[in-house]
Amino acid sequence: MQSNTPSILRPALVVFVALTVVTGAFYPLVVTGAAQLVFPEQAGGSLVMRDGRAVGSSLVGQAFSSPGYFWGRPSATAPMAYNAQASGGSNQGPLAPALLEAVRGRVAALRAADPGNPAQVPVDLVTASASGLDPHISPAAAAYQAGRVARARRLSQDRVAALVEAHTERPLMGWFGEPRVNVLALNLALDAAVEAGK
Repeated sequence: MQSNTPSILRPALVVFVALTVVTGAFYPLVVTGAAQLVFPEQAGGSLVMRDGRAVGSSLVGQAFSSPGYFWGRPSATAPMAYNAQASGGSNQGPLAPALLEAVRGRVAALRAADPGNPAQVPVDLVTASASGLDPHISPAAAAYQAGRVARARRLSQDRVAALVEAHTERPLMGWFGEPRVNVLALNLALDAAVEAGK
């Protein structure tokens, strides 16, 4: 009795190779090409350019620590903050002692950076987002920091507040999402305002 192995193996190999070419090469090339044509900025990573070079992405937060810059949401990614290769939250519940300790420490750091500010610290300045990469803060979080930034930049608080207002993104179609401020875009606008004033 003859074996049917060669007759079964050949069609299986042909299908395997064909599917590898279609799903591993053809499909990714078509999708990438279409994305580059229809959404070139987004397909390229939504990069933010300054003086001809990329300084970040509008989709990924950055760690700002100077008092002259607005600070974003804390990031729980490791081994460094805003690490896009390790996106994720802290996965701590609202009653977790570690989370409460971290929030207390963040509140204390914000108070120490601006001791004369009596306002309540907005929650998004002391809690990390689920992705750990959130590039936005709430308008309230920006307003909380405006005085510190204005003093450090030697700008009027009205000028800084106007920049915050100009960089506040409204909800999509007036109701989808919350108002938000992109921290990188706002900080670049601050740099430009200081440069223009020199």
